[in-house]
Amino acid sequence: MPTIPPGRASGFAHRLTGWQIEPVGDRCLLVRLGDQVGAETSRTVQNVAAYLSSANLPGVFDVVPAFTTVALHYQPLAFARRQGAASLQLARRIERLLGGDIPTLPVNDQVIDIPACYGGEYGPDLEDVARRCGLTAEEVVGLHSAAPMSLYVYFFSPGNPFFGPVDPRLKVPRRATPRLLVEAGSVAIANGITSIYQTALPGGWNVIARTPWSMFDVTKTPPTRMQPGARVRFHPISPSQFAQMQEPRS
Repeated sequence: MPTIPPGRASGFAHRLTGWQIEPVGDRCLLVRLGDQVGAETSRTVQNVAAYLSSANLPGVFDVVPAFTTVALHYQPLAFARRQGAASLQLARRIERLLGGDIPTLPVNDQVIDIPACYGGEYGPDLEDVARRCGLTAEEVVGLHSAAPMSLYVYFFSPGNPFFGPVDPRLKVPRRATPRLLVEAGSVAIANGITSIYQTALPGGWNVIARTPWSMFDVTKTPPTRMQPGARVRFHPISPSQFAQMQEPRS
């Protein structure tokens, strides 16, 4: 995860508003930074996660960004009992940090083109998505691949990225009936977000394409192909190109 040492801004700094800290059990605090998934909230999440990761907070052994929150996992024994509950001690430290200016990570304008083969066996839900959106399949492909998206977070299973925002004309809910098996590499949409199934798994999202790329390699550091905050665009390819570009998965 990128880090930003406290007091050293990387780019600009800004003040947070509307955030809150919530306990999750006795070993985790959750910093809630918004209620709606979106590119702006995602940038705030990444900035806060990087800043808190750099703060060397006592007892904290993992800082985990999500769609709208940052979770801090900690060891209660790292805090002196005579000074009160560990969760309150840590919350006060977080409040002091977030009460000041929050430095931002550098913005990378590079857009990564992710190859994707749409429709047919690679995107079995493409025609259904088109019907529900009042579009042709070609229009769905055009809208999905036209504008860059941001990598919000890895979630659900190792190496499973979630991107957004999806063009609002393609906003469809999850499938009424989930599949018992979704093929590895499947590019799926639901609720304004695009995801890639890194491995073959059960799933209920609408599969419109498949990428030959692997997004996760456990032998590399970091194991993910790209980091949260990266900007991507899906690039339509043919089945023959898919076969030529197919990568092994871990």
